[in-house]
Amino acid sequence: MKTEDDSESKGFSLKKKTILIIIGSFILCLIAFLYFFHKDTDEDIESIADDALSRDIEYDELSGVFTTQGVDVVIDESAVAVSGDAASESGMKKIYLTFDDGPSKYTDTILDILSKHNVKATFFVNAKEGEAAEAAYRRIVEDGHTLAMHSYNHVYADVYASTETFRADTRKLQEFLYSITGYWSRYYRFPGGSSNRVSKIPMKEFVECLKEDGITYFDWNIMSGDAVKGGLSTETIVRNCTKDIDRFDECMILMHDAASRYTTVEALEPIIEFFEQRGDCVILPISDDTVPIQHILREK
Repeated sequence: MKTEDDSESKGFSLKKKTILIIIGSFILCLIAFLYFFHKDTDEDIESIADDALSRDIEYDELSGVFTTQGVDVVIDESAVAVSGDAASESGMKKIYLTFDDGPSKYTDTILDILSKHNVKATFFVNAKEGEAAEAAYRRIVEDGHTLAMHSYNHVYADVYASTETFRADTRKLQEFLYSITGYWSRYYRFPGGSSNRVSKIPMKEFVECLKEDGITYFDWNIMSGDAVKGGLSTETIVRNCTKDIDRFDECMILMHDAASRYTTVEALEPIIEFFEQRGDCVILPISDDTVPIQHILREK
């Protein structure tokens, strides 16, 4: 026969189990949140760094371009200028298609599209191990594209820890690429750009390191927007890359060669066809003749 004490005891046990289930569920949710938050930390930082200027100067989020070129723009207590070339003597706009973060599983597809249109581009790469990556590096060079650097492993805390680690990282990537392709890269793009707000060390110190080592760095003046977490539609990327090119004589377009950026691959051919149909554009790889687009940091 059940007693009142037995009923109370069972009721207490049920409440205890319910509380434990709730606590356990909360802990599991917290663990899952922390996992997915940290999983994409570096990608999130790049997204923030890539559009750092957009939060401080006039910037059109739809077109993905800066509203100034060759003019100083005051940001807090420092200034940034976007430098480029003067009007082309031939009247032709110079278009530079640049891809960061590769190689990826889509690099060959990108190269196939470029080959189909007989167009050369620039790949700012990281160090990737494996036969597929090595084949991609070699094909970039063999197909006549420019193989450029974007840090060895793209970990901001490592790359920007000090000028010594930055220089070691750059040289390590140079030697890595040379060992695979026989090509000694001399062009660089800072993770997050030279205008990033991630580095705790003034970026002008890293700029000076590159200058001393005979390396030219390139930023961008047109953003595809594909660094946005979650990706953009193909149509939006095409619009971002083409909408406002009349603002610039030299268009340095930032895109990404990454496994999570397939819409960028889909957008590439329409972007190329847009420039081909205009008739006043020439698509070029970065070379020694290219006037750098740079987000220049000045002394106060």
